[in-house]
Amino acid sequence: MSQYEMLTLDAFEEAYDAVSKVASETKLIYSEYLSEMTGGKIYLKPENMQYTGAYKLRGAYYKISTLSDEEKNKGLITASAGNHAQGVAYAAKRYGVKATIVMPTTTPLIKVNRTKNYGAEVILHGDVYDEACAKAYELAEEHGYTFVHPFDDPAVATGQGTIAMEIIKELPLVDYILVPIGGGGLACGVSTLAKLLNPKIKVIGVEPSGANCMQVSLKNKKVTTLDSVNTIADGTAVKTPGEKIFPYIAKNIDSIVTVDDQDLVVSFLDMVENHKMVVENSGLLTVAALKQLNLKDKKVVAILSGGNMDVITMSSVVQQGLILRDRIFTVSVLLPDKPGELTRVSDVIAKQNGNVIKLEHNQFVSINRNAAVELRITLEAYGTEHKDSIIKSLNDHGYKPKLVRTSI
Repeated sequence: MSQYEMLTLDAFEEAYDAVSKVASETKLIYSEYLSEMTGGKIYLKPENMQYTGAYKLRGAYYKISTLSDEEKNKGLITASAGNHAQGVAYAAKRYGVKATIVMPTTTPLIKVNRTKNYGAEVILHGDVYDEACAKAYELAEEHGYTFVHPFDDPAVATGQGTIAMEIIKELPLVDYILVPIGGGGLACGVSTLAKLLNPKIKVIGVEPSGANCMQVSLKNKKVTTLDSVNTIADGTAVKTPGEKIFPYIAKNIDSIVTVDDQDLVVSFLDMVENHKMVVENSGLLTVAALKQLNLKDKKVVAILSGGNMDVITMSSVVQQGLILRDRIFTVSVLLPDKPGELTRVSDVIAKQNGNVIKLEHNQFVSINRNAAVELRITLEAYGTEHKDSIIKSLNDHGYKPKLVRTSI
């Protein structure tokens, strides 16, 4: 089947049959927490639970299934920030062919190691996906490898679109589907099939505000390259969207919203605490976007595109999320440098059920130590209301606390 025959109902059905051999049919999860927050009926499509930890296995496996034996035997090559890498590596292993993956040097270690574990050769190059992709094309030309593009390929997009088939089979009357956008392959496949099956479904694309290449391209009515990208959502840190799939996006995506990094941080905390799921930053785009939309009484599916996050990143995101939710904060107070003052401050905090997790004592904030030394106190609280009550109590006891930047 040529690329011009892709993104049709027949192609999507063929892709669904192929993909079902390797991909899990990730059942929708109803979110009571998000439904109460939005007034709609919010369902999660947990592609973070796929065997490779992301939806990318779908497009990679279907693309390889359409290649000739000659194309496969040349060896495969691709560029990826991690999830497509694992999808290609695993699919290549299933087909018994060689795979070379070029990944940005900033790729989380967990994605690099898992890609290697599937048997692929990994080459680290460049700071962002676009630089890794240029290197992959160079190697493909040099060695004659068959290039499997992570998003700008109608066959790959057709494979990704099988997600929409599963959604509509399980929730036929879905009103909205929210889909993350990096280069656009997932959004292309999902939106095209959704509109083919039911034109009334609204498909909303979600991008990081620091990497909104598709939003800018749609505004300019042509594929546009960003000067730079800056986002913690590494899987969607793309400067240039796909040229081949852009017309499908322009036709089938109803709108695009963007999400700031700090909203992703808070969403990560929400998913861990309320759904007991680890979802990577790119996969959280759709959850973070919910509060921007009027979804009252609507049936909504938010696609969680992946869950491959290394422990160090996870730790950092959790800490930042707690700070943003006012569950960890730091205050500076001035007090005389004499015995008993620290005990008195601690007593005020204890009576408010505050939990001290760090103290920093600076005797050199003033020339006259007897007049004032600085004490920085980092505390745990239940949230904003509790934090405010602790600060008020310190103020009532004459300590005049000042909020300062928290560093853990």
